Amino acid sequence: MSNGHVSSNGHASAPPTTLAKALNMGLRASMENDPKVLVMGEDVGKLGGVFRVTDGLQKDFGEHRVLDTPLAESGIIGAAVGLAMRGYRPVTEIQFDGFVFPGFDQIISQLAKMTFRTQGRVKMPVVVRIPYGGGIGAVEHHAEAPESFFCHIAGLRVVTCSNAADAYFMIQEAISCDDPVVFFEPKRRYWEKAPLDVGAVVGSTFSSAIRRTGTDVTVVSYGPSMPVLQAAADAAAAEGRSLELIDLRTLSPLDLDPVLESVRKTGRLVVVSEAPRESSITGDIAARVMEEAFYSLAAPVLRVAGMDTPYPPSKLEEYYLPDLDKVLDAVDRVLAY
Repeated sequence: MSNGHVSSNGHASAPPTTLAKALNMGLRASMENDPKVLVMGEDVGKLGGVFRVTDGLQKDFGEHRVLDTPLAESGIIGAAVGLAMRGYRPVTEIQFDGFVFPGFDQIISQLAKMTFRTQGRVKMPVVVRIPYGGGIGAVEHHAEAPESFFCHIAGLRVVTCSNAADAYFMIQEAISCDDPVVFFEPKRRYWEKAPLDVGAVVGSTFSSAIRRTGTDVTVVSYGPSMPVLQAAADAAAAEGRSLELIDLRTLSPLDLDPVLESVRKTGRLVVVSEAPRESSITGDIAARVMEEAFYSLAAPVLRVAGMDTPYPPSKLEEYYLPDLDKVLDAVDRVLAY
């Protein structure tokens, strides 16, 4: 299985680290390397964030670089836009996915457009960190998958990590980027551990990564659903079926070349996402694969997605979220076509 990284020392072993800790380490590295990097958001300072991603940063870098803000997402994003115009690189935290919408106007009307509005004279190196997705027993506004909204907005980069190694390197690449980056973090994966070699030599993490090679069906997803895909690939392998797994990592702009190359090999594609099916990124992927690899397809592109409803009460979320059975059912259907 490829994780998209090559160790600088040639060693396969690396200490296991949680995704949340890897983000913390990546933020710390960026702040140490550039005094213009600031972290701001609700409870990010003394508390260290509700998921403790920013734990210890205010203690080490001070209140002038790790700022506890009022409960006002519009003010957080608006202040970040102003700071970016003055040469800073603010990293904003939206406490939960559903809380981003009070700041949506600032993101669409200002953050995404300022560089174009000024014909490139003003850069917007702002990172908007958003914990997203379900599976933690929470309610609406605390378990949503709003990534498709942001993928519709020209001028934004939208990325998401699925493991500790990607979290560490992707957050640093996002902070160093001169474009505004919406950085989605799969909250139910915060505490899952994976090897992290901080000395690894990596290319751009804003690209798709092949997590497992296969020959029968291409299965594509990102963020919180990637462990589900791994479990599905293991179960399929026990039945003699070979799944190729691709982690998108970048949702806008999409890096579809690896997906297209894989589909031309397997002839079948399943796309998985927690986001509702209607007007979602899964539909865009399906359409573009149909446009660019139609004659390689042996079956229609199938999608496994969240329901076109508001996020349900926690007792019902297992019916809402893509799971092992739903993914395997789609694999069975695309192979039987």
